Amino acid sequence: MLTSSRGLTATIAFVTLSLSAPAFAQEEEEAGPISVSANVTLASEYRFRGVDLSGGELAIQGGFDIAHESGIYVGTWASNLDEDTVGFGSTELDIYGGWSGDVAEGLSADVGVIYYLYPDAAAAAGATDYIEFYGSVSGALGPAEVTFGAAYAPSQDSLGNTDNLYLYTDLGVGIPGTPVTVTGHLGATDGFLTFTNSGSALDWSIGAEVPVYGPLTLGAAYVGVEGDALVDPGSVFTDDAFVVTLSASF
Repeated sequence: MLTSSRGLTATIAFVTLSLSAPAFAQEEEEAGPISVSANVTLASEYRFRGVDLSGGELAIQGGFDIAHESGIYVGTWASNLDEDTVGFGSTELDIYGGWSGDVAEGLSADVGVIYYLYPDAAAAAGATDYIEFYGSVSGALGPAEVTFGAAYAPSQDSLGNTDNLYLYTDLGVGIPGTPVTVTGHLGATDGFLTFTNSGSALDWSIGAEVPVYGPLTLGAAYVGVEGDALVDPGSVFTDDAFVVTLSASF
């Protein structure tokens, strides 16, 4: 979603974002070989790979997944945007599909493709939409749960006929004797989807999340993005920010 001239897909703070782009596992209700899950989040602002896409305003986000016991899944997710500052209309709609499952003892993988749509963007129909392929592996490293992932958007018209590569790692560590999980995220972008003249940027977050009641989880993270010669007068999109989320999965 971000281009070199606009805002960028979910850093939602790591606590929501992961868990980003795209790892879409949610709590599921078993129903034979097919299961359906849903998720909803209220965020103090929508951060995608460190970049503010909601103009510092509240974001309401949510979606649902349909998964087969083989690991194949499809789903959709949406969020409001700030159309005045981002310039991609008022809504982001993501449609995705892929496979997730165990590939070795203690190691899982998630691979798929995601299509980012901006239904009411001011540009010509489809001029802002783009496709991205993603993959990640997750496993335990001592007391921590670690994910390494990549997302690649091939050359397409909406990306100025160039491509974009995003590499990231996510970390979660439970604090013994408490329900609190400390989270961390570090990502690197190379290509069209940055706010830099150089075409490269680093984003990061550090935070915590805690279950509060039933399916509700409260998260908080400090989020930032860094790059050489940020194209963002007044730091409208790229100021560091403290992001709070209240999310639920069903």
